[in-house]
Amino acid sequence: MTATIALTGAFEAGAQTSPADGAETRASEQLLHYNHAYAVVDRETADAIENSDYLREFANFEVRTTTGGGLTWTGRYLYGAETYIEFFGEGDLPGADALYGASGLGVSTEHAGDLATVTDRLRDLGIEEPAPYRQTRDFGDGVRVPWFDTIRTTSDLYDAFDAWSMEYLPEYFADPRGNTGPESYPGDVSAARYLSDDYQDHQLRDVTQLHLGVPERDLATTVPLLEAGGYDVETRGNGTVVVNDGTTTIRLDPVPLDEVGLRGLQFSLNDATGTRHVEEIGRSTLTVGPGARAVWTFDAPE
Repeated sequence: MTATIALTGAFEAGAQTSPADGAETRASEQLLHYNHAYAVVDRETADAIENSDYLREFANFEVRTTTGGGLTWTGRYLYGAETYIEFFGEGDLPGADALYGASGLGVSTEHAGDLATVTDRLRDLGIEEPAPYRQTRDFGDGVRVPWFDTIRTTSDLYDAFDAWSMEYLPEYFADPRGNTGPESYPGDVSAARYLSDDYQDHQLRDVTQLHLGVPERDLATTVPLLEAGGYDVETRGNGTVVVNDGTTTIRLDPVPLDEVGLRGLQFSLNDATGTRHVEEIGRSTLTVGPGARAVWTFDAPE
């Protein structure tokens, strides 16, 4: 596996897609937006992320154990204003999800009811039986609170990459333990409402680029979901898929199963910095600045 795949320039011309490009077309069609992604990294890197003092200064960072849908997991989270990223180490999750390189992508609605429209669009695209699932959350008292609804293009098991669309539920926003914000408009179920404003006290603002290597079969089932969500899907000659929702560019490379995994991330910052800081975190390198962005690249285990 190729080590240290730099994100700088990795998205080529598509990397700097302006939110204004095609905005009139997407304004009425874009129903799904990047919410978060997760990645299983090697144990050394996972432990380094978990124990990094720098990350706690750089981002609204949390190591959290969550119980939902009958499962319990511990993730390492970096939260932004509207987006976030979640890390697991090898062995942290059950089954094949515990293997190095496993990853997932959640794209979410901003208006209540849009997930039903996405489902209808999937059927129009030939996905006859979209797979629904309701996720719940247990805050520790044994009572499951409805959290969000999801739709996938298939109920078949994925090889190493799980992609889903999601819509937060009114019951979750109504529960004070969720610490969510008020509606900014009628039917507001956006990630901005779900996430806290604590990002303002740190440098990291949002995830602006995500680069993953994923199995070809998983990528094939992901494309209709992105199309149904209103993404303008660019498929390159090598099969790479690139999409952009105006905030986050997602690049998915089709690779063999033994080459899957997180390649890199790019973040926007709340304020530009005139210096360049390089932080080695396990088998990864986070470069912050100069300017108002940070790039995080990941090495493959030896």
